[in-house]
Amino acid sequence: MRSVTIIRLFTPVTSSSSSSSSPVYYYMNYALISAVVAFALAQSIKVFITWYKEHRWDPKRLIGSGGMPSSHSATVTALAVAVGLHDGLGGSSFAIALILAIIVMYDATGVRLQAGRQAEVLNQIVYELPAEHPLAERMPLHELLGHTPPQVIAGGLLGMMTSTIIYLISH
Repeated sequence: MRSVTIIRLFTPVTSSSSSSSSPVYYYMNYALISAVVAFALAQSIKVFITWYKEHRWDPKRLIGSGGMPSSHSATVTALAVAVGLHDGLGGSSFAIALILAIIVMYDATGVRLQAGRQAEVLNQIVYELPAEHPLAERMPLHELLGHTPPQVIAGGLLGMMTSTIIYLISH
Protein backbone atom coordinates (compact mmCIF):
# COMPACT_ATOMS: atom_id res chain seq x y z
CA MET A 1 0.00 0.00 0.00
CA ARG A 2 1.41 3.39 -0.98
CA SER A 3 1.52 6.34 1.37
CA VAL A 4 -0.31 9.63 0.87
CA THR A 5 1.18 11.92 -1.77
CA ILE A 6 3.34 14.49 0.00
CA ILE A 7 5.91 17.14 -0.73
CA ARG A 8 8.33 18.60 1.77
CA LEU A 9 7.75 22.30 2.25
CA PHE A 10 10.28 23.16 4.92
CA THR A 11 13.59 21.90 6.20
CA PRO A 12 13.50 19.73 9.30
CA VAL A 13 12.97 21.41 12.65
CA THR A 14 13.35 19.90 16.09
CA SER A 15 10.09 19.43 17.93
CA SER A 16 10.06 21.11 21.33
CA SER A 17 7.09 19.04 22.52
CA SER A 18 8.75 15.73 21.74
CA SER A 19 11.10 14.07 24.18
CA SER A 20 13.36 12.92 21.34
CA SER A 21 15.39 15.27 19.19
CA SER A 22 14.34 13.69 15.88
CA PRO A 23 13.42 16.16 13.14
CA VAL A 24 9.79 16.95 12.41
CA TYR A 25 8.71 17.71 8.84
CA TYR A 26 5.74 19.69 7.66
CA TYR A 27 4.06 18.02 4.70
CA MET A 28 1.38 18.98 2.23
CA ASN A 29 -0.63 16.70 -0.01
CA TYR A 30 0.63 17.13 -3.60
CA ALA A 31 -2.62 16.05 -5.28
CA LEU A 32 -4.69 18.35 -3.08
CA ILE A 33 -2.35 21.29 -3.66
CA SER A 34 -2.48 20.71 -7.43
CA ALA A 35 -6.28 20.64 -7.47
CA VAL A 36 -6.66 23.74 -5.28
CA VAL A 37 -4.07 25.73 -7.25
CA ALA A 38 -5.70 24.76 -10.56
CA PHE A 39 -9.10 25.85 -9.23
CA ALA A 40 -7.71 29.18 -7.99
CA LEU A 41 -5.92 29.83 -11.29
CA ALA A 42 -9.02 29.05 -13.36
CA GLN A 43 -11.22 31.32 -11.26
CA SER A 44 -8.62 34.11 -11.37
CA ILE A 45 -8.31 33.82 -15.15
CA LYS A 46 -12.09 34.34 -15.40
CA VAL A 47 -11.72 37.74 -13.70
CA PHE A 48 -9.10 38.83 -16.23
CA ILE A 49 -11.09 37.51 -19.19
CA THR A 50 -14.13 39.48 -17.99
CA TRP A 51 -11.95 42.60 -17.68
CA TYR A 52 -10.51 42.06 -21.16
CA LYS A 53 -13.88 41.42 -22.83
CA GLU A 54 -16.13 43.82 -20.90
CA HIS A 55 -13.59 46.38 -19.63
CA ARG A 56 -14.76 45.97 -16.04
CA TRP A 57 -13.51 44.16 -12.96
CA ASP A 58 -15.96 41.57 -11.66
CA PRO A 59 -14.68 39.99 -8.43
CA LYS A 60 -17.81 37.78 -8.37
CA ARG A 61 -16.13 35.74 -11.11
CA LEU A 62 -13.73 34.45 -8.42
CA ILE A 63 -16.54 32.36 -6.95
CA GLY A 64 -19.02 32.09 -9.84
CA SER A 65 -19.58 29.06 -12.04
CA GLY A 66 -19.43 28.88 -15.82
CA GLY A 67 -17.15 30.74 -18.17
CA MET A 68 -13.65 30.30 -19.59
CA PRO A 69 -11.80 28.22 -18.46
CA SER A 70 -13.81 25.60 -16.60
CA SER A 71 -12.57 25.56 -13.01
CA HIS A 72 -14.36 22.26 -12.41
CA SER A 73 -12.42 20.67 -15.28
CA ALA A 74 -9.16 22.27 -14.15
CA THR A 75 -9.64 20.96 -10.61
CA VAL A 76 -10.51 17.34 -11.42
CA THR A 77 -7.94 17.10 -14.21
CA ALA A 78 -5.21 18.44 -11.93
CA LEU A 79 -6.25 15.87 -9.31
CA ALA A 80 -6.21 12.97 -11.80
CA VAL A 81 -2.86 13.97 -13.30
CA ALA A 82 -1.31 14.47 -9.84
CA VAL A 83 -2.47 11.05 -8.70
CA GLY A 84 -1.23 9.50 -11.96
CA LEU A 85 2.17 11.15 -11.70
CA HIS A 86 2.67 10.19 -8.09
CA ASP A 87 1.01 6.77 -7.80
CA GLY A 88 1.24 5.61 -11.40
CA LEU A 89 -1.44 4.97 -13.96
CA GLY A 90 -2.13 1.39 -12.88
CA GLY A 91 -3.52 2.05 -9.42
CA SER A 92 -7.08 2.22 -8.18
CA SER A 93 -6.65 5.81 -6.99
CA PHE A 94 -5.82 6.97 -10.52
CA ALA A 95 -8.81 5.07 -11.91
CA ILE A 96 -11.12 6.76 -9.40
CA ALA A 97 -9.69 10.23 -10.11
CA LEU A 98 -9.90 9.70 -13.88
CA ILE A 99 -13.52 8.51 -13.81
CA LEU A 100 -14.43 11.44 -11.52
CA ALA A 101 -12.80 13.86 -13.98
CA ILE A 102 -14.64 12.37 -16.96
CA ILE A 103 -18.01 12.55 -15.18
CA VAL A 104 -17.49 16.15 -14.04
CA MET A 105 -16.41 17.32 -17.49
CA TYR A 106 -19.26 15.46 -19.20
CA ASP A 107 -21.74 16.98 -16.75
CA ALA A 108 -20.35 20.49 -17.30
CA THR A 109 -20.93 20.31 -21.06
CA GLY A 110 -24.20 18.42 -20.82
CA VAL A 111 -26.62 18.86 -17.95
CA ARG A 112 -25.23 22.10 -16.53
CA LEU A 113 -24.87 23.74 -19.95
CA GLN A 114 -28.47 22.88 -20.84
CA ALA A 115 -29.72 24.09 -17.44
CA GLY A 116 -28.05 27.44 -18.11
CA ARG A 117 -29.65 27.69 -21.52
CA GLN A 118 -33.06 26.88 -20.02
CA ALA A 119 -32.53 29.60 -17.41
CA GLU A 120 -31.82 32.04 -20.23
CA VAL A 121 -35.11 31.21 -21.96
CA LEU A 122 -37.09 31.33 -18.71
CA ASN A 123 -35.61 34.72 -17.81
CA GLN A 124 -36.63 36.06 -21.22
CA ILE A 125 -40.19 34.75 -20.75
CA VAL A 126 -40.46 36.32 -17.27
CA TYR A 127 -39.01 39.59 -18.58
CA GLU A 128 -41.76 39.81 -21.20
CA LEU A 129 -44.60 39.22 -18.71
CA PRO A 130 -46.91 42.14 -17.93
CA ALA A 131 -45.99 44.07 -14.76
CA GLU A 132 -49.13 42.89 -12.92
CA HIS A 133 -48.25 39.19 -13.39
CA PRO A 134 -47.18 37.51 -10.09
CA LEU A 135 -43.93 36.21 -11.63
CA ALA A 136 -42.91 39.56 -13.14
CA GLU A 137 -41.10 40.63 -9.96
CA ARG A 138 -39.07 37.42 -9.66
CA MET A 139 -35.30 37.55 -9.43
CA PRO A 140 -33.71 36.26 -12.66
CA LEU A 141 -32.31 32.74 -12.70
CA HIS A 142 -28.54 32.29 -12.85
CA GLU A 143 -27.69 31.58 -16.51
CA LEU A 144 -23.96 30.92 -16.44
CA LEU A 145 -23.95 27.35 -15.09
CA GLY A 146 -22.28 25.05 -17.57
CA HIS A 147 -19.45 25.14 -20.07
CA THR A 148 -18.95 24.86 -23.77
CA PRO A 149 -16.53 22.14 -24.94
CA PRO A 150 -13.70 24.67 -25.55
CA GLN A 151 -14.10 25.95 -21.95
CA VAL A 152 -13.88 22.38 -20.62
CA ILE A 153 -10.85 21.60 -22.78
CA ALA A 154 -9.12 24.81 -21.64
CA GLY A 155 -9.82 23.90 -18.01
CA GLY A 156 -8.48 20.40 -18.55
CA LEU A 157 -5.29 21.72 -20.13
CA LEU A 158 -4.86 24.21 -17.29
CA GLY A 159 -5.28 21.37 -14.76
CA MET A 160 -2.72 19.19 -16.56
CA MET A 161 -0.17 21.99 -16.74
CA THR A 162 -0.71 23.01 -13.12
CA SER A 163 -0.22 19.55 -11.62
CA THR A 164 2.72 18.79 -13.92
CA ILE A 165 4.50 22.03 -12.97
CA ILE A 166 3.86 21.48 -9.26
CA TYR A 167 5.11 17.88 -9.61
CA LEU A 168 8.29 19.03 -11.35
CA ILE A 169 8.91 21.74 -8.73
CA SER A 170 8.35 19.37 -5.83
CA HIS A 171 10.51 16.52 -7.12
